[in-house]
Amino acid sequence: MNIKILITLVVTLAAAWAIFHFKAQLGLFILPLFMGLVVFVTLRLYRLMEKDGPSKDD
Repeated sequence: MNIKILITLVVTLAAAWAIFHFKAQLGLFILPLFMGLVVFVTLRLYRLMEKDGPSKDD
């Protein structure tokens, strides 16, 4: 597997654990942090998939 994919997954899982473990202390910041995490994962994985697109050898 690609090391960038593994690092992305580890960072994402750690951030998700931190957000939901400390949700009582975060209070109103939990929603923006969660949305930021979703945007990060979406954009990061999209960039990784973009590199695996069809080749231009046609």
